[in-house]
Amino acid sequence: MTAAHPISLEVNGERVEALISPRINLADFLREHLKLTGTHVGCEHGVCGACTIRVNGEIIRSCLMLAVQANEASVETIEGLSDSGEISDLQAAFRERNALQCGFCTPGMLISAQDLIKNESEPDRERIREHLSGNYCRCTGYQAIVDAVEATVKARKSGNKSRA
Repeated sequence: MTAAHPISLEVNGERVEALISPRINLADFLREHLKLTGTHVGCEHGVCGACTIRVNGEIIRSCLMLAVQANEASVETIEGLSDSGEISDLQAAFRERNALQCGFCTPGMLISAQDLIKNESEPDRERIREHLSGNYCRCTGYQAIVDAVEATVKARKSGNKSRA
């Protein structure tokens, strides 16, 4: 049996300390220990993108990272990005364009889309598709998702964040 390991990290702006098995991945830690269930677990191989979160400002697949590796890190989940209002316009664009359907991929899609928008000033539809290609969606066919991201890019560029 493996001894529990202490970790301390910041999750969505709040300090969290826990004693955990060194084998637990970050996705399971967030979901099971912190009840942050917006981080979805799909493939558990880092392929589907459902578990996408930010660690120290970079998007990662939380199913591929052990929770102990996040010790002293800053972690942001969909709950944190949503509560802060950072992605409210993007969320509205997803709703307005029916880009969320079953919703399973939505948290990872939103985090990935926000990452693209923050890091590239004017991504075109091809670049949006390319950036989101690591996130699987079985419902929408991606067209509505690309429409929503494109609308958000245009709205932010024009300075109208609330009307994506």
